[in-house]
Amino acid sequence: MSSPITYIVPEGIRRERADKVLARAFPEHSRAAFQRALEAGLVKVDGKVIEQSNEVKAGHLLEFSFPETTTMVLKAVDIPLAVIFEDKHLIVLNKAAGMVVHPGIGTGEDTMVHALLAHCEGELSGIGGVERPGIVHRLDKDTTGLLVVAKNDAAHRALADQFASRALKKEYMALVSSVPKKDSGTVDSAISRHPVHRHRMTTGEGGRPSKTDWVIEKKFGDFAALVRCRIHTGRTHQIRVHLKSLGHPLLGDSTYGWKQNPDLPVPPRVMLHAEHLVFTHPVNGKTMDLQAPLPADFKKMLAALRKL
Repeated sequence: MSSPITYIVPEGIRRERADKVLARAFPEHSRAAFQRALEAGLVKVDGKVIEQSNEVKAGHLLEFSFPETTTMVLKAVDIPLAVIFEDKHLIVLNKAAGMVVHPGIGTGEDTMVHALLAHCEGELSGIGGVERPGIVHRLDKDTTGLLVVAKNDAAHRALADQFASRALKKEYMALVSSVPKKDSGTVDSAISRHPVHRHRMTTGEGGRPSKTDWVIEKKFGDFAALVRCRIHTGRTHQIRVHLKSLGHPLLGDSTYGWKQNPDLPVPPRVMLHAEHLVFTHPVNGKTMDLQAPLPADFKKMLAALRKL
């Protein structure tokens, strides 16, 4: 348990939940952290322990501390990582193809989280009450490119807010089947879970708002095109679903209708790469403008397409 901290609720607050008041007064800690402290009975008002539902008002003397951070059960595994940027608050990686980000049913001890536990040994503080890397967003198993990870609760909260508010720039490179008739465009179609095939997403009414801007970077005859996509939302399979809705599924993406063209080389995976990311550093406020070079398998595919 951490050392107790005291705080007097300032004038102007009539009645409000303690977790809201404390999260606003101490922005370096998340509201969830104060909720865990309340659950553990570590928040007092005028000397008496309070519950999560209790409200406080101006003049109340709050005393709180945080429960001890528990160690994540997962084993740290020494797996090489391609680091684009790192400091004591966050790390930005160039994720390899085939690497799963989060452990789950059917995964082994080779996920991004296992690798980060080893790479960041001794640098991680409690995120959600557990010593673990703070995964801010995800990439599909086959997708390569930029992935941002927080090392502490404050950085995780600030980065999550940026992703939720869409206050950052995310650009991907995609290789698509055939060539769109227009050189650029926008897909502004809601995305939801497919009603029959639950492992897929689909566009249509009733889904969550989703927007993707796209522009052709290179055409390969009538067979394929290299497309730069900027996503304004972060829905599951967003680029894959939106480009499929245009009639141009990504090369290698059989889930969304890609079929092998005998005149084309066989893609090694779904050809999608998170290439460019711009966000604000959660602590020093500097603009982070980062790029991940195309991986070798993507370059090899481009080289083969150029020979057609």
